[in-house]
Amino acid sequence: MPLLEISTGPEVAYQAKALEAHLRKHLRLKPDDHLDYRIERRNLDARARKLKVNLKISYALNEKLAPRELHHFEYKEVNNAPEVHIVGFGPAGMWAALRCLELGLKPIVIERGKDVRARRRDLKAVNRDNIVDADSNYCFGEGGAGTYSDGKLYTRSKKRGNLQRILDSLVQHGAVEDILFEAHPHIGTNKLPKIVQAIRETIIKYGGEIHFETRLTGISHNGKRIEAISTHDGKKWPVNSLILATGHSARDIYYLLHHEGIRIEAKPFAMGVRVEHPQKLINKIQYHGNDYDQILPAASYKLVQQVDGRGVYSFCMCPGGFIVPAATAQEELVVNGMSPSKRDNNFANSGIVVAIELEDLKDYKKFGPLAGLEFQKEVERKVWEAGGKTQQAAAQKLIDFVKGRISESLNPSSYIPGLVSKPMHEVLPKFMAKRLQAAFVEFGKKMPGYYTNDANIIGIESRTSSPVRIPRDRKTYQHPQLENLFPSGEGAGFAGGIVSAGMDGERCAEAAKQYLEQG
Repeated sequence: MPLLEISTGPEVAYQAKALEAHLRKHLRLKPDDHLDYRIERRNLDARARKLKVNLKISYALNEKLAPRELHHFEYKEVNNAPEVHIVGFGPAGMWAALRCLELGLKPIVIERGKDVRARRRDLKAVNRDNIVDADSNYCFGEGGAGTYSDGKLYTRSKKRGNLQRILDSLVQHGAVEDILFEAHPHIGTNKLPKIVQAIRETIIKYGGEIHFETRLTGISHNGKRIEAISTHDGKKWPVNSLILATGHSARDIYYLLHHEGIRIEAKPFAMGVRVEHPQKLINKIQYHGNDYDQILPAASYKLVQQVDGRGVYSFCMCPGGFIVPAATAQEELVVNGMSPSKRDNNFANSGIVVAIELEDLKDYKKFGPLAGLEFQKEVERKVWEAGGKTQQAAAQKLIDFVKGRISESLNPSSYIPGLVSKPMHEVLPKFMAKRLQAAFVEFGKKMPGYYTNDANIIGIESRTSSPVRIPRDRKTYQHPQLENLFPSGEGAGFAGGIVSAGMDGERCAEAAKQYLEQG
């Protein structure tokens, strides 16, 4: 099949009729020639004032183009197959379970939260009534934190597994094919729940089990292997192999492991704020003043700056999105960002976070491997108190934050529980606030117009990654103490997003298969 590589303007690359006309002219086709084509790659380059889009297009002349080839997943009926227990049904747990089906293993998934439909009621309670359900929220429940997120599918961790398998699996469970060719694909928070539900249905169809509203509370081991796990309902589950995929916010799991003498480690992480601008302003900056609002998707950005030996950088940038309350306990304040598939909200938000090294946590050394976790908790509680001990978030206008002055008023925001004007330069830990202040000034130089009081900073963005690592062998994926424990995903400290967590889950399923065969 011929492959064509071209560069063109956005007005052509993002409009089907214009693109076909351009291709026909480029290929010098006659009016009666039939052209069938498909985009294989589309990447917007907005670095120069004149925007261009790089395209890879496969095409066929006077015949139909062969369908796009997706990976063929051969799921096996596993009702009576060897069992693999999986704790957590976020991306790592989901793809671990799907991979188990391919490998002829029966996944038994234990998930503390609810299915996506029931989960919605608890999200409404957080937004409208300031009520946080500790087991069902934006972090916990079917699909994990990834279900109610932008659904970003870009990752640099391509060596950890087969990226294309994850994307193909998403398409086969209902995602649009655009994710296969966009350079920075996303699905959208409005479409993810149906895809997650379809994955669940696949697992159950082939004999896997998923137990919602079932929280892990105990681990029994003999020092060499896990023998059983216990859940909050008093049930004891004998296990042959255990994939632990609980996500970075399941703090009780870290405490449980530590209490049971199972090795965990403190690791670097990052914390900061969400900054929210009008999306039209970000479009104007990134598209160099060109009016592409009706053609191009909402513009994103990526920023990084070194300040006093620490990186300050944008994280989980959500164009045309909104900010949500992501706390997992009543007396804490956490914010996160997400976008619908069209990214058509009036605001752009991004985490702007400061890298935190273990040496920054000198006052928390007494907590050992839980030092970062305790620091994280203390800051979240302080911000919660600053917001009035509700899910209203403490906020400040951007320049006011940098200048250290109170904001007499705040800008409109997408954050439903509401904002409270507070001196975030005093609320945040001093070493974080100073680095954020310096970085915002530099970001304004890199993106003229970004440094403005038309933006709010909202705190706190604290769940960028886990402050704890559950160690494992690089080759076997086994925990160094417990041969049948396979730590996986973001909660174990080995992934950073939907795709990388999914790939990591697959690798852990393969490792569990190898372990069971050897045993």
